[in-house]
Amino acid sequence: MAKKRKGRWTIARRVVQIVVAILFFVPLSVAGWSALGLGFSSPEEPLATPSGFAWWGSLSSSHLFGLDLLDPFAALQVAAAAKSVAFAGLAWALPVLVAYGVVRGRAFCGWACPVNLLCEFVDWLRGKLGIAVRERAVPRKAKVGIAVAVLALSAVCSVPVFELVNPISAVNKAVLFGSFAGVFTLVAIVFAELFWAHRVWCRALCPLGGMYETLGCLGLVSVKIDHDLCVHCGACQAACLCDPEILDDALSGKADRVAAGDCMLCGKCVDACPHSALRIGLASPRHPEL
Repeated sequence: MAKKRKGRWTIARRVVQIVVAILFFVPLSVAGWSALGLGFSSPEEPLATPSGFAWWGSLSSSHLFGLDLLDPFAALQVAAAAKSVAFAGLAWALPVLVAYGVVRGRAFCGWACPVNLLCEFVDWLRGKLGIAVRERAVPRKAKVGIAVAVLALSAVCSVPVFELVNPISAVNKAVLFGSFAGVFTLVAIVFAELFWAHRVWCRALCPLGGMYETLGCLGLVSVKIDHDLCVHCGACQAACLCDPEILDDALSGKADRVAAGDCMLCGKCVDACPHSALRIGLASPRHPEL
């Protein structure tokens, strides 16, 4: 058997995360719309507005090669705030829902969300500083309840409330528009991750993660296990970004894959397994669960 290359899924994921982040910065910056004063336009030769590019926007709302895309949770909040299911943005969210629904809902969290990338850096920093925090301070399924509460509050206040403090596009908004909406949330997340609990935002508090968790049980791509190769060393659980308990059924032999909708499909457990007992592959969700 060929020797497995250490960290190949993590390396691939890092590349995707960085590319996604850069792609959303390029159009506005090049067009000179950045709050930092970047851009190459001049009065004599003005550049096109960002909408003239093949892609532009952020992870909350974007335009990609002629297709308008909207964060599904933002669309639901606006629909709730407007108290109307006729909100056109729901149609713009549909391609995103289908894409992640086919793969796995929380693949967004593992592969695209910049907050997850930041939290992984905080994990590394905490280790370097020798700071010990709790593994589980809040039940991981709390974020589903938080997502429902956000939608209810949006309906009551007639405002998409999470978008007021959404940390996912906070850096884009700060650098490109000079808006600090969400930056304070991002700072709070860093402090919570560094001094309170391990992965508490992504695992238990993020309402967008809660929405994708409910969608995640439908995904056709899963972490699969070869029970003959598994020696129950616990390396996969120690590496898991979501919550070690989502691996319990697979490790106990009750399932041949990680069926929990919480799985980010990040591949950390696959990379950590010293016996190649785990792999990412197609698997029909016969027994979906949250």
